[in-house]
Amino acid sequence: MTATPNGYVTVIWETKAKPGKEADLKAFITAAVTPSRNDAGNIDYEAHEVDGRPGAFVIYERWETREHLDAHLSAPRMQDLVPQMLELIEGSIEDGITLLRPFRPTH
Repeated sequence: MTATPNGYVTVIWETKAKPGKEADLKAFITAAVTPSRNDAGNIDYEAHEVDGRPGAFVIYERWETREHLDAHLSAPRMQDLVPQMLELIEGSIEDGITLLRPFRPTH
């Protein structure tokens, strides 16, 4: 895949469910995947369970630009989901976010 002119943005978000909330968090994440895939500028949005770590999840996202990612994060539906998510996860949402920028050799 070729990066867009501004370079796409990759997000890796790792989280862990509060004890007893594992199935609820999985259902919550499952419901959020398709709407996020349909957001403008989304290249890829995949949810994963961490093998051997019950209740641990990773979401891998790629966006055409940082502006697309920011629009996704500030969308009204995302703002509505935040309080619900905080009831299901350990720690904060921000604690699990890693932003990546691609780079490639020039030759």
